[in-house]
Amino acid sequence: MLNINILCVGKIKEIYLKGAIDEYSKRLLKYCKLTIVELPDEKIPDKLNDSLSNEIKNKECLNILNHIKPNSYVIALDLKGKQLSSEEFSSCLEKLSLTNSHITFIIGGSLGLTQSLLEKCNFKICFSKMTFPHQLIRVFLLEQIFRAFKISNGENYHK
Repeated sequence: MLNINILCVGKIKEIYLKGAIDEYSKRLLKYCKLTIVELPDEKIPDKLNDSLSNEIKNKECLNILNHIKPNSYVIALDLKGKQLSSEEFSSCLEKLSLTNSHITFIIGGSLGLTQSLLEKCNFKICFSKMTFPHQLIRVFLLEQIFRAFKISNGENYHK
């Protein structure tokens, strides 16, 4: 069975988002072993400069790197990543599962990911050019992973 790890910076506080995450996590049990690791986010001061921004991103990304399992295929969610349709994403996951037993998705903090971490990733995807809260993107990712499995298995799912 495919192991999917989601590394995300920051905790979910909103009950309605926790509910959606729990629901998709349960649904995914049929298709994969899912692990969600919430990593602490760094406090962002009101007066943020480039140096401080880089320092915060570096700390968060170092922590992410320390949680990536060896031999895992790593996919970062990044605004400069490739945009895929649900069918393309499904096909991508299906092909990856043939050669990889672990896939790790990375959702960075509100300041994003460092270039050095992005360069270590095998693939980068972008859900939208719009800006969404990182907590909401976690729900989007889980829903799309669930949809991908449904598509791959030829099961009905809302289009």
